[in-house]
Amino acid sequence: MKRILTIFFFIPFIVGLSSIKGESPKIKWVDFNTGLAQAQQTGKLAVIDCYTDWCGWCKVMDKKTFSDPKIIERINEKYIAIKFNPEKPGKYFAGSKDSLSGRQLLMALSNNKPSGYPTFFFFVPQDAKLFQLPGYQDVNQFGATMNNIEKYQAQILTEN
Repeated sequence: MKRILTIFFFIPFIVGLSSIKGESPKIKWVDFNTGLAQAQQTGKLAVIDCYTDWCGWCKVMDKKTFSDPKIIERINEKYIAIKFNPEKPGKYFAGSKDSLSGRQLLMALSNNKPSGYPTFFFFVPQDAKLFQLPGYQDVNQFGATMNNIEKYQAQILTEN
């Protein structure tokens, strides 16, 4: 009887520990204003995930590409990860005389040529260059895109 009580006592404890240990890592997303400042201060690349709540491919991107352990590790190590929904209320560059709405920021980022959702912007702080990449990308495609952005940054760093 003692053995059965002991087992029933420890089962919830063991299950609780395994669920804590089994938590998978996630991308450390920040808002646009915070992320842009961090990229400029640290010199890290910024990846800006421009999404909406209703976008099906944005959800697929989150579920498949942004849940891949290698993508998560790479983004968390080498990038400032920014989530930006231009449809949500808020001001960007708040406190400056030129604060923008989400829609205005999207138009500025895309050079007045928004391309739908999802769209990714990669910011290279060393030369303040911004690259726009529209559409869903699977893990391999997104990894290749990051390779190209990182090569570009390395080239800029070696030139300076």
